[in-house]
Amino acid sequence: KTAAQCLGFLLSHCLFPPSRVNACVDVVLSGVKLLQALGLSPGNGKDHTVLGSRNDLEEAFTHFLGKGAAAERFFSDKEAFHDIAQVASEFPGAQHYVGGNAALIGQKFAGNSDLKVLLCGPIGPKLHELLDNNVFVPPESLQEVDEFHLILEYQAGEQWGQLKAPHANRFIFSHDLSNGAMNMLEVFVSSLEEFQPDLVVLSGLHMMEGQSKELQRKRLLEVVTSISDIPTGIPVHLELASMTNRELMSSIVHQQVFPAVNSLGLNEQELLFLTQSASGPHSSVSSWNGVPDVGMVSDILFWILKEHGRNKGRASDLTRIHFHTLVYHILATVDGHWANQLAAVAAGARVAGKQACATETLDTSRVSLRAPHEFMTFHSEAGSRIVLNPNEPVVKWHREGISFHFTPVLVCKDPIRTVGLGDAISAEGLFYSEVHPH
Repeated sequence: KTAAQCLGFLLSHCLFPPSRVNACVDVVLSGVKLLQALGLSPGNGKDHTVLGSRNDLEEAFTHFLGKGAAAERFFSDKEAFHDIAQVASEFPGAQHYVGGNAALIGQKFAGNSDLKVLLCGPIGPKLHELLDNNVFVPPESLQEVDEFHLILEYQAGEQWGQLKAPHANRFIFSHDLSNGAMNMLEVFVSSLEEFQPDLVVLSGLHMMEGQSKELQRKRLLEVVTSISDIPTGIPVHLELASMTNRELMSSIVHQQVFPAVNSLGLNEQELLFLTQSASGPHSSVSSWNGVPDVGMVSDILFWILKEHGRNKGRASDLTRIHFHTLVYHILATVDGHWANQLAAVAAGARVAGKQACATETLDTSRVSLRAPHEFMTFHSEAGSRIVLNPNEPVVKWHREGISFHFTPVLVCKDPIRTVGLGDAISAEGLFYSEVHPH
């Protein structure tokens, strides 16, 4: 069966493992309240590529709260992190959830009773307890201690010192060495023959930032080798996450990781960092000024698929990118490899509003339309001006053998929970996608 036969048409009894690395327990709580509990005072925001102290945490949290932007950082001091994690885990109102991109995507798929998911990652007792019954974990993946990631959430308009958050979002940090070392890589590949998946989802490459450069290079090559061992015909999706190491990102793009996968999922921060790291279009842009410009996003997506995707006989498998930002999504695909894109991108946008508001259906009184009503498809001669038609919200355009499907998002006005939205979006988009095997 193709992934599409499993996904697009209400399933029968497919075995469908979309997960590998990374897996952890998310401790979700108010960022402002945790900083207060730690005795920290509001200061000047400052980004840190790696956190080494409580003061670094306060500065980085302040920096991203002021932008309303999501971010994820590695906390280098093991003892200091464990002290903070204990305070966070025991804080009144703190909630424990399945965490890690792979585990979250797998959990989303496992919610459908017809799907079985194989999850390989560092699975501690608390995480094992939280996983859906349809998620199967190899014995080799079980460990005695959980990896905790702290998710500091804030609401739109929430204040910390002189700053007020323009959007609801979250700041994530951890001292996670198991996921960063990709310890379950070989376990996963060895499990594929018995499990016979219809789709593989990889994640956790961003966790390598906590490793030395030498180990990063070594494990990245091993990742590529492992992907090449996945049986031909099984589509592979790579979910990116927030990164700060440009050399590592450049290696992921250039050292055959992109060409080895079929599909890619990422948000606006990751897309901009990718083009900055790999000298792509608009790489001189330091940050998005409000809503990411649709034409600029399209330029970068087009460049990725033209330069690193399957195009003009290039030896690459990459043919699909699902880009998501708060107010709109774009699904870019190389013609002839995917179908059902309209339903896929619409489903991803729909789940974003529903999950943020924690409702089964979209409540129009709780959502708003913030996507641009007019935009350019590209910043080049290939570009044309689009005016959104509310009766046909999914817009399609082409450029040199690549199709783009755009849809606005009905944004939740007062989100209940922001963490895991990107993973839910990617999972839903994959669920409705139809792959054409080559």
